[in-house]
Amino acid sequence: MSHDESPEQRSPLQTGEGIGAENSSRSDSPDVGTNRDALGVPAFRRLTLAWLFSNFGDSALFLTAAIWVKQLTNSDAPAGLVFAALGLPALLAPLTGQLADRFKRRTVLIVNCLCTAAVVLALLAVESADQVWLIYLVIFAYANSSYITAATQSGLLRDMLTDRLLPPANGILSSLDQGLRIVSPLIGAGMLALWGMDSVVLLTCACFIVAAAVLMTLSPRETQHDPGKDESFWQASTAGVRFLVGHSLLGPALLTLSIALGVTGVFNVTIFATTEQGIDASPEFLSVLVSIQGAMAVIGGLTASTIIRRIGIRATVILGVSMLGLAVLATAVPSVPVVIGGVVLLGVSVTWPVVAFVSLRQQETPAHLQGRTSAATNVMVNVPQVGASMIAAALIGAVDYRILIVATAVVCFLGSIPLVIGRNASSSSVSTLRT
Repeated sequence: MSHDESPEQRSPLQTGEGIGAENSSRSDSPDVGTNRDALGVPAFRRLTLAWLFSNFGDSALFLTAAIWVKQLTNSDAPAGLVFAALGLPALLAPLTGQLADRFKRRTVLIVNCLCTAAVVLALLAVESADQVWLIYLVIFAYANSSYITAATQSGLLRDMLTDRLLPPANGILSSLDQGLRIVSPLIGAGMLALWGMDSVVLLTCACFIVAAAVLMTLSPRETQHDPGKDESFWQASTAGVRFLVGHSLLGPALLTLSIALGVTGVFNVTIFATTEQGIDASPEFLSVLVSIQGAMAVIGGLTASTIIRRIGIRATVILGVSMLGLAVLATAVPSVPVVIGGVVLLGVSVTWPVVAFVSLRQQETPAHLQGRTSAATNVMVNVPQVGASMIAAALIGAVDYRILIVATAVVCFLGSIPLVIGRNASSSSVSTLRT
């Protein structure tokens, strides 16, 4: 963190209120920094290093745990429940998000890393299929820690960086996340095959301990936390959602993301049919498509700040959602090059609007709500996606997969409507917005 820069010196956007006329002219030329500018902040480099270690351990464990359960039980259903255990904590995110708004964020991150390392160690006690319940319990707790990290880190970035550096910083973190999702599971699976699950567990613990050690070197100047003594439990838990929904631009933008990214849960189901029926490829070819998507998502994260700088936040979200619709639609075409092209487009189209929205949310949200708005965003995007996947799984046997793909693409295109029709209503409220 830049120690000589107090939050009050940065931007009126942190109050969540409209800006004055002196800044409104910036809407035609958004001031967004570069990736190099963001990496030029020493504290951000250290935070990124800590996040790199914790996320490596995270990515190495989640897929390996499912493979391990499959080995222990020799059944697909128990292995699938690992992913359910990973997804359920999203429902508790409004509660876990309060930690970032009630306590010092650096402290929360350090304690969270150390507690996660301790919880994961419990997997060393699992020796047979009779103890699979312990794996589910550990994965559930471990997944909760990831939501705490996301909410806390979001607020810490807001304290650490100026408005212009938030888009490149979020883009860099997104690229690292996607890159690790490609590499880490392969390393974890390889270690499981060579040395057993204990090696993966010990690696994961070591990663979280190193992350905590790096975080201890930070001495951020954090914004003052609001204890919220006058808030009821319900008010405190829903404050993030209420703020987002009531905001003139964040509300429509979040609705757009919830619709577009939520409906892609259908794509997670239809991609299997696309691979086997559409392009007549083996199921293993899906791993190629996933790798291509991940590689393009890395590129999307690295280029997000450039796109935002050139066309603005609102246009970036609309462009990304429109590209997402085209990407999904391409997977209905029985052609390998077209499907690969769609997957390439998919990787970029998901990343750009997410980075744009997260950066805007950090800028517009008051300091005492950073954690809860981050958690609320995760819930309002992830839960619809899980629901869409469940609906698609129920329909895929009775409905042609191409119909589901076309329907998904149409909903993606329609998802941009809230932002398009709300353009004039909020064009004067966000300084980084290009109208």
